[in-house]
Amino acid sequence: MYDAETASQLLRQAPAMQRVKASARVRFSAADGTTRLADLYQSGSAKIRLPKVYGAPKTAVMINTAGGLTGGDCLDFEIAADRGAHAIVTGQTAERAYRSSGGSAKVTGCMRVDAGASLEWLPQETILFDGSSLGRTLTAEVAEDARLTMLESVVLGRKAMKETLNSVFFSDRWRVRRGGKLVFADDIRLDGRPETFLRGTATAAGRTAFATFADISPDAEDRLPLARSLVETLASPGVDAAVSAWNNLLVARFVALDGRALRSALMTFLTGYRSADLPRVWYC
Repeated sequence: MYDAETASQLLRQAPAMQRVKASARVRFSAADGTTRLADLYQSGSAKIRLPKVYGAPKTAVMINTAGGLTGGDCLDFEIAADRGAHAIVTGQTAERAYRSSGGSAKVTGCMRVDAGASLEWLPQETILFDGSSLGRTLTAEVAEDARLTMLESVVLGRKAMKETLNSVFFSDRWRVRRGGKLVFADDIRLDGRPETFLRGTATAAGRTAFATFADISPDAEDRLPLARSLVETLASPGVDAAVSAWNNLLVARFVALDGRALRSALMTFLTGYRSADLPRVWYC
C-alpha cells in the first residue's frame, strides 16, 4: 500500500546528485627552437589529448568527458607556455551548459605565457541551454614580449532546433596582466530572458550568438588594419563585428544571428588573422 509520508522521507534522504569535479593542467617548454610537452595533469572528466600535427605549433585538445556542465559542476584548467614556446590549446567540440537544478557551474582557467612565448587559446563555442547557469573566470599572466591570443564564443540556444531560452544566467570575467600590470579587464553578465536584454541596439540587436577575440602582444596595434580588413570582408550574413587596438592590445567583438553564422565568421577571421588554418577539430 502506498504511504505518502514514507515516500516523502525517502526522497529527503536521497543522496545528492553526482557533480563534476575536474581539473587539467598542461605546460609546454622550448629547446633548440622546438616546443615540447613539459607537464600534463588531468583528473575527473577533464582530459587533454595531444594530436600529431605537421607544419603547425604543438596543439593540445581539451575534452570534458561529462558531455557538458550543469549547476554544481566545477572545472578548472591551467595552461602555460615557457620561454620561447609556441602552442595552441583548443576544445574537441562545443562546450554545453545544461539546465541547472540548483547553483551554477563554475569554470576557472589560468594561463601563463613567459618571455618570447606564444600561446593561442582557441576553444570552440559554449552553448547555453534554457535554465542553464554558468560562471566562468579566465586569468592570464603575460610577459612583456610574449603573445597571448584568446577567443571565447557563446551561443544562446540552438536556432536550428528552434530552441527558446526563457531564462539563463551567464557570467564571464577576463583579467589579463602583462609584466605584472593589469592591461585588460572584461566582464559579461546575462541574467534573465535573452530575448529581452539582447534586443536593444546597444546590446546585440536581437542576435543570439557573440564572441570576443583578444590579441595581447607587442605588435597587436600594428595588426589593426589587417583585422579591420578581415572584418569588412566577412561573407557571413547576419554578422556584425568591430575591432579596436590600444596599448599593445587588439580586441574584436562579433555578434551573429545564430551559432552557425558566428562560427563561419570566426573561422574566416581567425584563419586570415593568424595566416594559418585552425586546429583540425574545428573542421569536424
